[in-house]
Amino acid sequence: MSPVVGPIPEGADREDYDRLRRRVLWSLPSGLYLIGSRAELGEGPRWNLMTANWVTQVAVDPKAVAVAVDAEALTCALVTAAGAFSVSVLDRQDRAVVRRFVKPVADVELDARGRARSLAGQAVRELASGCPVLVAATRWLDCAVLERLELGSHVLFVGQVTGAGEAGGDDRPVLRMEDNRMNYGG
Repeated sequence: MSPVVGPIPEGADREDYDRLRRRVLWSLPSGLYLIGSRAELGEGPRWNLMTANWVTQVAVDPKAVAVAVDAEALTCALVTAAGAFSVSVLDRQDRAVVRRFVKPVADVELDARGRARSLAGQAVRELASGCPVLVAATRWLDCAVLERLELGSHVLFVGQVTGAGEAGGDDRPVLRMEDNRMNYGG
């Protein structure tokens, strides 16, 4: 049986209530993004893109977003070390791309200056923070960490938006969790 976090109402069946709670949590609308990170770790520089759906704007002054990252993930260590992260917003048609980034990236191609050119076979570019974004992203954010909050299984990073951009300026629909057959959370 999977662990159940939080209280179970008196008289409720533990497993039935947990299934209900997960269904309700999974129904909350959310996007599907790539969180970019880069930092110097013990063995040298590491780059990563990680599929995430827990990303939201949390303030307007300063402009800030929050991302929740599994506490054991490479991305958590990289964001903590560098104090920065990026967010790649993808076109709905790019749903297969996010599956390349559900595990830490092992395949990194560098350019002549030692900057990431591709991760897991997908073209990237480094932002001012050094964090990668997918070249195919329709929109992107570069963020400096303002706050780090440990929440058990995940760490919530709040980042001030230090850079933003879009490709083509069009209104293509963005990738959402329900566009994939992926389930996470709950």
